[in-house]
Amino acid sequence: MSETATTTQPEQQNQAPSVARASGSMAIATIVSRGTGLLSKVLLIAVIGAEMLGDSYQAASTLPTMINELLLGGILTSVAIPLLVRAEKEDGDGGESYAQWLITMGTLILGVGTVIAMACAPLLTDLYISDSENANPELVTAFAYLVLPGIVFYGLTALLSAVLNARHVFGIPTWAPVLNNLVVIVVLVVYALLPGELTLNPVRMTDVHLLVLGLGTALGVAVQASVLFPALKKTGFKFKWRFGWDSRLSEFGSLAFWVLLYVGLGLASMTVLTNVATSAEGTLTAFNYQWLIAQVPYGVLGVSLLTALMPKMSRAAANGDNESIVRDLLFGNRMSAILLMPFSALMTVSGLAIGLAAFAWGNSGVDGGTRIGLALALSAFGLVPYAVTLLQLRVFYAMKDARTPTLIQALIVAVRIGLLYLFLAVSTPGDASQLAVGVSLAMSLSFVFGAIVGQVWLRIRLGRLRTGFTIWTVCLTVVASSLAFAVAKGVNWLVLGALGLEDPVISAWVEVVLVTLIGLPLAFGLLAAFRVPEMKPAIDKINRLVRRR
Repeated sequence: MSETATTTQPEQQNQAPSVARASGSMAIATIVSRGTGLLSKVLLIAVIGAEMLGDSYQAASTLPTMINELLLGGILTSVAIPLLVRAEKEDGDGGESYAQWLITMGTLILGVGTVIAMACAPLLTDLYISDSENANPELVTAFAYLVLPGIVFYGLTALLSAVLNARHVFGIPTWAPVLNNLVVIVVLVVYALLPGELTLNPVRMTDVHLLVLGLGTALGVAVQASVLFPALKKTGFKFKWRFGWDSRLSEFGSLAFWVLLYVGLGLASMTVLTNVATSAEGTLTAFNYQWLIAQVPYGVLGVSLLTALMPKMSRAAANGDNESIVRDLLFGNRMSAILLMPFSALMTVSGLAIGLAAFAWGNSGVDGGTRIGLALALSAFGLVPYAVTLLQLRVFYAMKDARTPTLIQALIVAVRIGLLYLFLAVSTPGDASQLAVGVSLAMSLSFVFGAIVGQVWLRIRLGRLRTGFTIWTVCLTVVASSLAFAVAKGVNWLVLGALGLEDPVISAWVEVVLVTLIGLPLAFGLLAAFRVPEMKPAIDKINRLVRRR
């Protein structure tokens, strides 16, 4: 183990600064984005609650993102950047004509898909919530008509972000969701100020409450996409409609087929998950909100790391440099564990408090916050495997292999669906807390399985991956996080005992603040004390600041 560490450390130090700079430039924007997004979700659950209205809105608002992924979003995220990088390298115009073709065809596909989806809104509702008694089919359909136009804007956001990322522009695409969140916050304030309540029997498309909430959701996504156009123009990119053909388009189509199948498998698993979750009122909302919380550290740290690494791995693959690909994979896996494991531990030990502090307000109440918190605490272990799995799949895409990720996805989905029905069978009928935990566990366990399968498959494909080095880093992060949060929870127990607080929400806020402020710095401090190589740049920077003072 020591020999591996010795030979790898210089390599990691050589590549870390450039990736760290790119990741750091996105981190602040992502923090603001996730923070405003969380605020909008807190307002949403406080305004509409965590039961039938909340479940119905959650089901409908998920449709545009799912259909966008099926049409184009997943293809762009996984395939477009590697191909744009290759076009930039090979074409005399720096890949501009290729990017023009992607935008042209993407807009066409998204537009046609949106029209078809809106025409089939009632069928989508039937498929998505089945015969559930805990979501209102008429309300889901009404919301769907209003939010489905967001398909175009979700797709354009992914499309333009891919072109910008390939041109080394990361900041603007990361800031764009902030505008979406701000629009939604304003919409929710307007909704809360409206007199009366949304009419459920019968559901009327002319209901002002319905129109404000539905159209406001679509407006936020439209604003998010619109700010990317000026940013793209600023790079010197000149857009014109391009419907031509070249030999690489068949390559794109071949890759897109497998990515489309990959996304279809994911949508199938989400359809099963939604049907299972709506078996108990409030379960779908609890799952979606715990997933939202779990995604905050990944969105701030993991996505920034992955976004910065993807063009780098794509260039290494284009040059046939497998050694650099393995080095980037090792760096990404280790950094994922170092950055995310302390947050996973925080959500495990204080998940219930986080749920109560963030969501036990308004129409949600303590019961809604408790459901979300329990689901979060018992499934937070899946955060690191989730990040590792996504990184592994991107390695295959960087090598222009879209088939293998689809096969791995099929295995993950099979395990997930099996677990979903298992937890549904063993849960007490109608018990939303039990089922929310089960659904969340099924998702996390499927990513643990996926991370193992992906590592084995990459070992076969690329040869030695230095997996032992990654496992050693994961073990160090587990030990450091366990010790840090054991101390943090102990301090919290003493403080709460001394204060004698009776209100569960106030107690939850005290716990969240104390455990976070004590546990996270202590965890990263212990990782530094354990001399984890990737911590060295941060330690050196802190030492320089101390010496200056």
